[in-house]
Amino acid sequence: MNSSAMNGAHILSTGSAVPSICISNEYLSNTISTSDEWISTRTGIKERRLLPKDKSIIDLATEASLSALQKGLIKAENLDLIILATSSQNDLFGSASQLQASLGAKHAVAFDITAACSGFLIGLITASQFIRTGAYKNILVVGADILSRWVNWTDRRTCILFGDAAGAVILQYNQTNDLLNFQLDSNGNDFHQLSIPYTQTQIHKNTVESLYTYPQGGKYNYLTMNGKEVYKFAVSQVPISIEECLKKAELSTDDISWLVLHQANQRILEAVANKLDIPMTKVISNIKYYGNTSAASIPLALDEAFNSGYICNGDIIVIAGFGAGLTWGTTIIKWHAIH
Repeated sequence: MNSSAMNGAHILSTGSAVPSICISNEYLSNTISTSDEWISTRTGIKERRLLPKDKSIIDLATEASLSALQKGLIKAENLDLIILATSSQNDLFGSASQLQASLGAKHAVAFDITAACSGFLIGLITASQFIRTGAYKNILVVGADILSRWVNWTDRRTCILFGDAAGAVILQYNQTNDLLNFQLDSNGNDFHQLSIPYTQTQIHKNTVESLYTYPQGGKYNYLTMNGKEVYKFAVSQVPISIEECLKKAELSTDDISWLVLHQANQRILEAVANKLDIPMTKVISNIKYYGNTSAASIPLALDEAFNSGYICNGDIIVIAGFGAGLTWGTTIIKWHAIH
């Protein structure tokens, strides 16, 4: 379909939520063999937030969603679709419908997207397609993860990196289109570089039935990550994705007002910016305070940028996500504040 004949997708509002429990590097150094200097030098992280055990991911996602709804002056009952990007749902069948119920969004369809740190980006692009084809007019996209419950807190290679958070965006039909273009990629051959593997135990039945294997049960293991390989993947592939997306939008790196990357590691942010010759003054970073919040990291950073007044009418915002799968991608937004 010719894009000129399609509807526009506009970012109406943003919202975010972070838990009250704050775990500093100093605190971690009392429980595992590490130090504030070791962590901050290698990652840029100083602290992270953890969701209390009596709270669920739905509580966190609801708080972020209500913030976006309030700022957008829109009622939950006016939502047509809810997309929840998460890889730490509290039900293996998905949690988006629970978020729909929590918000009272009785007219909204709801589904999950599981793509880890790329989840929100993929959710945002998916939502924009529903709007641009005219299927829906008001869509809530939420990125939420509580990976603190999936890391081994005795493994300093992973536990220092992750925190819990949720971020939300309301995408709405408008004659003016904010999302100029996108680029998405996947490489399943390297999925094992960052994963939460499932281990299944099996039993064999009698002689005839021994031809078949019956699952008896199993469990998901702790999050595992090959840090060096993930770093190399991000630093090599993300700049390519951004450049390809800019080319399709007939833009250059000089046109970028703000670069919003998935907040995985400060060194990755700096390396990607350096490859693209983008000054760090244009790179939005909050990893120092939250760590890697997976699908929540981009909408959390966006919400803080909007709240701080950094983003102005006409700004070109390049958003890039990358992570487990392996998956990565880019979208370009031209912010339109006046309609």
